[in-house]
Amino acid sequence: MIESINLKFGRVPESSSETIETTPITVFVGPNNSGKSKVLEEIDHFCKTGEIGKDAVIVGNIRLKAIAQNTVDEKITTITVSPKSSDRVKKDHIYIGKQNKRHHVNIAQLKRALSDPNASVREFCSWYLALNTIKLDGKNRIQLTERQGGGDLRNPQSSLQVLFRDNDKRGEIRRIIYEAFEKYFVIDPTDLGHFSIRLSPTEPLSSEFEKSLTDEAVDFHTKSLPIENASDGVKAFIGILSEVIAGDPLVLLLDEPEAFLHPPLAFKLGQEVARNTMGSEKRIFVATHSPSFVMGCIQSGAPVNIVRLTYRQGGATARILPNEEVTHLMKNPLLRSTGVLSGLFYESAVVTESDADRAFYQEINERLQACDPKRGIANCLFLHAQNKQTVKTIIRPLRALGIPVAGIVDIDVLKEGGQVWQSFLECGYLPKMDREELAGLRTKLNTALQQSGRNMKTDGGIDVLGEEEKESAQNLFEKLAQYGLFIVPTGELESWLKTLRVSGHGPKWLIEVFNKMGEEPNSSAYVVPSEGDVWAFIDNISTWLNNGNRKGMPN
Repeated sequence: MIESINLKFGRVPESSSETIETTPITVFVGPNNSGKSKVLEEIDHFCKTGEIGKDAVIVGNIRLKAIAQNTVDEKITTITVSPKSSDRVKKDHIYIGKQNKRHHVNIAQLKRALSDPNASVREFCSWYLALNTIKLDGKNRIQLTERQGGGDLRNPQSSLQVLFRDNDKRGEIRRIIYEAFEKYFVIDPTDLGHFSIRLSPTEPLSSEFEKSLTDEAVDFHTKSLPIENASDGVKAFIGILSEVIAGDPLVLLLDEPEAFLHPPLAFKLGQEVARNTMGSEKRIFVATHSPSFVMGCIQSGAPVNIVRLTYRQGGATARILPNEEVTHLMKNPLLRSTGVLSGLFYESAVVTESDADRAFYQEINERLQACDPKRGIANCLFLHAQNKQTVKTIIRPLRALGIPVAGIVDIDVLKEGGQVWQSFLECGYLPKMDREELAGLRTKLNTALQQSGRNMKTDGGIDVLGEEEKESAQNLFEKLAQYGLFIVPTGELESWLKTLRVSGHGPKWLIEVFNKMGEEPNSSAYVVPSEGDVWAFIDNISTWLNNGNRKGMPN
């Protein structure tokens, strides 16, 4: 139904606007206050009215997909309702509607709108798309599980009425709920005239038994848990799935579906919601903060677009990671295992070589922020690769999504010639001519470091060089820092905070240095930020990450 969405901005401030060619699932991600919920509101407004709202700040235009001519009559049948005894039906008119929404429309005009929606946008949306659009937020998805009237089952309107009538759909919900909670989803009709959801410890004997009013059936439902006694997470999970499967909307808008759910359930929900779109014309738009939900969508096998929104310093951006790139990204075991998807929800990220590096630099950053709000890196995710060779594997795809990502490596990266060095520079998006020039400088500096007869990592880094050679090394490091690539000038992780006199390497060094840094901020032994050393190193990284005109980001 929705073919594409044209946004009002692009990949970087003042660039041409981005257009989302919709897939069954489009997931909006980004930091807080980036516009994720707002974009759902604007899409919902268009679907209900056929207009872009006057207060729209994200959506510029929406293009609709025509209904195939040979299926127009079939689509009209799905929304046709019987007139009430008090209704006056005009010639060549019918009543259409769903869930208590009704319109009296001319058949010919309705057919034209369905066949050519972009020429009759308001009519198509008001008469058809609005009836097939559902927006679920934290409140109303829980309300969907509340006790509902039985109504006229010859023309079921609510999700529970549909599920009560349709054994296959009810069975599908029951399968999913059992896999998630080890309880059987059942609909209790024993309160005559009303339906209620219950969770049974045992499976009903048959569909007929579940829907019957025999003494055995009444006893079965009485022993089952009323949904109102379940947690909000269970209610939200069931509410969303019941509307996805029974409500069968063409456009479903989900705002923070992970609310009340722990990560495994968020993953399961994303997987099942996405699977339900396969082989259909449905379009689901999601605003989420949950990497688990996103991963569930991706691993469902359904086509998924990820759109990252940002709003910073008065400038909005949008970057689209199409389905093919999402699939390729998640095939990489390193990216899956390091939680790289979490970077989608932060303002920026820092990638280090090892987990010890990650933990140390993250602690330094947190102390900087606690000491002075103007220092350190706010809303930043620290990630680690397995080694310096794989740092690039994490940096490049996140930068492609518009996430400023800084890389930190030890000084022995200068020993890595050929493809390793080139790949490191490439992930920072340095121009090719610069990479060629810096390759020669790297070779000369490595030779000078080797000729010094000292260990570049443990004996002081570039301080083992002569003055002129040291200046050349500083120039190289400053050049790389302009592109968000940072080399430890003193050698390696363990070369920081030498005044604490910590020995060891890796995790052993980390544990001892954390002990000496102290835990209690009010203690005299607590190490607070100062000038120079690692504090200045993180300040330099912060400067690059906070620079709206930073180099090294693909356009």
